[in-house]
Amino acid sequence: MDARTVIAAVRDGRVGPDGLAWFARGLADGTVTDAQAGAFAMAVLLKGLSDEGRVALTMAMRDSGDRLRWDLPGPVVDKHSTGGVGDSISLLLAPALACCGVYVPMVSGRGLGHTGGTLDKLESIPGFTVDTGEPRLRALMRDVGCAIVSASARIAPADKRLYAIRDVTGTVESVDLITASILSKKLAAGLGALVLDVKVGSGAFLPSVEQARALARALVDTANGAGCRTAALITDMDRPLARTAGNGLEVGEVMDTLTRRAVTPRLVELTCALGGEVLALCGKSADAGQGAQAIRATLDDGRAAERFGRMVAAQGGPADFLDRYRDHLPGAPVVRPVPAPASGVVAAIDTRAVGEAVVHLGGGRLKGGDPVDPRVGFSALAAPGDAVGADAPLAMVHAADQAGADRAIAALQAACRLGDAPVSTPLVQERVA
Repeated sequence: MDARTVIAAVRDGRVGPDGLAWFARGLADGTVTDAQAGAFAMAVLLKGLSDEGRVALTMAMRDSGDRLRWDLPGPVVDKHSTGGVGDSISLLLAPALACCGVYVPMVSGRGLGHTGGTLDKLESIPGFTVDTGEPRLRALMRDVGCAIVSASARIAPADKRLYAIRDVTGTVESVDLITASILSKKLAAGLGALVLDVKVGSGAFLPSVEQARALARALVDTANGAGCRTAALITDMDRPLARTAGNGLEVGEVMDTLTRRAVTPRLVELTCALGGEVLALCGKSADAGQGAQAIRATLDDGRAAERFGRMVAAQGGPADFLDRYRDHLPGAPVVRPVPAPASGVVAAIDTRAVGEAVVHLGGGRLKGGDPVDPRVGFSALAAPGDAVGADAPLAMVHAADQAGADRAIAALQAACRLGDAPVSTPLVQERVA
């Protein structure tokens, strides 16, 4: 068997589990070249895999490296989002869950396409280290109860290669590759329960409801079939989740919410919904509603904020980050309002375009290896239904220079449509279990 044979079999719709397992091993050990990996990803995107093939690829990628096993006095759980704009839920949810008696070894990713990455956000905190070996991760679980880290070279190495190649080859949107990528890392982390946040709308990788349902079902069925209790929520991404978009800016908004200085209600609502689901899945609460109440209590009384501060310090960040986060987060040299093109009400937002504007400011990657500027993005973003005009801009842009600010202003103006007030859309739209 060789890479050309497997790629051709995928292209022709006749690949079997053995071929997919061979290809995953080849990704991990270097037998497969980057060009062949890109061709494989494109073939899967265009042709698709069978249910059996999706499971086989996921399991083979999981088994391409180490698998963690835990001996902790509580369930081991995690959450994953399919990606959005202004989505910093992981930073709230991990410490909140840890306060509820579960352990959260959250293996997260970097920005992919137009969406921000949890690891990129955390690296806007000076000194914060996301690269950690297994002994250190185990120590973080014992001492803090949560950690947000990158997949080590020994965890699903096949996915590590394929993930980076998908980002620069236009193959991000494949349901099969998304499923295998997410679950190979999560299942290798030794989870007992997993909750998935599957985005739908203009800022999602798969914008239609039908696509989101298909992805949620593929994820839930594959994970449960592998022995990990899993449910998914389909949530709105027809607007940025929060009022900021950009790595350091989103961390600042999370801290404002955790410390109760300026709470963003949508961040709290989704954190509670996802946390409630996973607490019910692992048996820590009788149902998702009771679990959501437990999560909210940790946000309201400051326990989640204190736990986040402990996690930051334990992963190399400032010991006083909880009290002085504004002093530690980097600021952009250019901060300007984004004028509304006319007075009116925001009727709709092209959320993908907002994410792309952040990428072009330097807040994401246009090609593999690009550095990420943690200072740039948008704050005070107007939401659908907001009135804008001469004294109410669409947002504030944070840029490295005036030319970048000019381009971002034009992009955000084009992304926002003024008109009649939109019909309110629920944040959590469906549950798949």
